[in-house]
Amino acid sequence: MLSILTRTFLFVGLAFLFLVAVLDIWGYLTLGNLTPQTNPYIDNNANRVVLVMGATGSVGDGLLKAAIASAEVDKVHVIARRTSPRIQAGVATGKVTLHLHEDFTNYSGLSEVLQEVDTVLWALGATSIGMDDDTYTWIHVDFPVAFVGEWLLQRTIGPMSFHSVTGMGTDSESDQHWAKEKGRAEIEVAAMAEDSGLRTFGYRAAFVRPTAEQSNALNDLAECLLRPGRLVITGKQLGEAMLEISARSQELPNYTLIDSADSIAYAKAYVKRVRPSGSSPVMRLCS
Repeated sequence: MLSILTRTFLFVGLAFLFLVAVLDIWGYLTLGNLTPQTNPYIDNNANRVVLVMGATGSVGDGLLKAAIASAEVDKVHVIARRTSPRIQAGVATGKVTLHLHEDFTNYSGLSEVLQEVDTVLWALGATSIGMDDDTYTWIHVDFPVAFVGEWLLQRTIGPMSFHSVTGMGTDSESDQHWAKEKGRAEIEVAAMAEDSGLRTFGYRAAFVRPTAEQSNALNDLAECLLRPGRLVITGKQLGEAMLEISARSQELPNYTLIDSADSIAYAKAYVKRVRPSGSSPVMRLCS
């Protein structure tokens, strides 16, 4: 006879696997509304100068890795409060320029940088756990709105692309503060971009796997469990999807919302286009 404790653990484990299976089935059946064009127009100048925000975080580190690795990117700017090993390595090569910055609602001192930026990869944010609503709004709405406002003061001629990681569940009409505010930020920056050369994109990814340098066994397990539902992508590959969408400057309109499966599709398109004979898979584990 199994002990009560053993049966409890078994029940919890089976219930967890059942929920994961349901989530994977939902993701497989409902995600992926965008299909990359087979023979797209590619603007080879769309990603010459890239700016990464939130580069010291787990998601931003992957976006920075993608920008540094891309042969299409000549220069990478990073605006951050502090440095990181990847930022330092990029600075050492001469490809990355770090701008130490404290006030993320005021970018007036960075006008020369913003004038030359073509593409912005935005992963600046924080968890809502333990954070009051006003602070959360300040970080996730005021910061990007202030940035886009200043950027458009300095430059309006495209191609310009603003790619923001907002996360699955983002919804401007949600009852949850975090989801509502991230959705509001997507809408506000898109409205600011109207009638300019800027396109804005919201990436509603389910799980963004950190880079190998920041990953752990739990990330490995999450990837294995969520991959069947196309619910997981690495940070670097998310960055590659962003670069691909920027280069396809005539394909997706302003205020396009992109889920995990869409990101995977565009990451694959990027790899196929820039590394046709040496492609690496979008997912590494659980093959």
